[in-house]
Amino acid sequence: MAVPAARRTTAARRWHLSEHKIAALVLVTPALLIIVGLRIVPLVLGAQYSLTGDGDRNGLFVGLANYRTLLDDPVFRTALRNVGLLFLALPVAVAVPGLLATFLFLKVPGHRFYRSVYFFPVVLSPVIIGAIFNILLSFDGPLNQLLGKAGIAPVDWLGNSHIAILSVIGVHVWATFGMALVIFMAGFSTLDQSLLDAARCDGATLPQTVWHVVIPELSRTIQFVFVTTMIGMLTGMFGLVYVMTAGGPGGATYLPEFYIWVTQGQMNSPALASAASMVLFVLMLLVGLAQIRLIKRATKEV
Repeated sequence: MAVPAARRTTAARRWHLSEHKIAALVLVTPALLIIVGLRIVPLVLGAQYSLTGDGDRNGLFVGLANYRTLLDDPVFRTALRNVGLLFLALPVAVAVPGLLATFLFLKVPGHRFYRSVYFFPVVLSPVIIGAIFNILLSFDGPLNQLLGKAGIAPVDWLGNSHIAILSVIGVHVWATFGMALVIFMAGFSTLDQSLLDAARCDGATLPQTVWHVVIPELSRTIQFVFVTTMIGMLTGMFGLVYVMTAGGPGGATYLPEFYIWVTQGQMNSPALASAASMVLFVLMLLVGLAQIRLIKRATKEV
């Protein structure tokens, strides 16, 4: 008995869709295997290892003892307080490249030269940047000499426990804002030019145009820059801290990643370091989700 044409057409469509699904699965599988093998599995093993002991209790289940040890450690608490400073510095780290990208988008005189200059620090190694700023910020360095000529007393930028972490954060912002600037410039390339023309025809000032046109249109770009900048601060400052202060003075410039390295590499406490790593992971996850939610709410209000 002959198969109706409609049924043959339906079967062909189903086979065509299944072919597409199989092809998509084949293409995605390598990336999924890499993510699972290099991200998910180590994360699960690290969480499991953080519940075991170190030294004489190596490999033995100790529950949340390592996490209690972290909370009782004043150096780790200092590292967490410094994370709070990073969070306070985040708006500046995002606003600076955002404003500079706005000026570059408006093609101020010399914008091509400025674009290359702004990106230059990104290609430098943190070790080189740290060594340069160790010279600039030393007690008898060029910066304090300029302050002395202006009648201002010298500042111990890297030796004062209250100022050192701010100095390191400032250097990190200077060293990395070029990448955020490139992302903002990519976002500006998708901006609807007709909206800018309409705002110009309506007599909107530059601040009004930025607030009512640019920010809403670049909301997703801003979200991405906020999240990636904060993650970069939490996981990308080890080189600067190691070269500029080595965690000093008195542990004042410790950050979680530097604490993890010291705990594992110098104190030989891998389980405790794993617990600190899990705290850092949860912290990044919560901060990222909170930032996305706050930015979405802010852009809706704008």
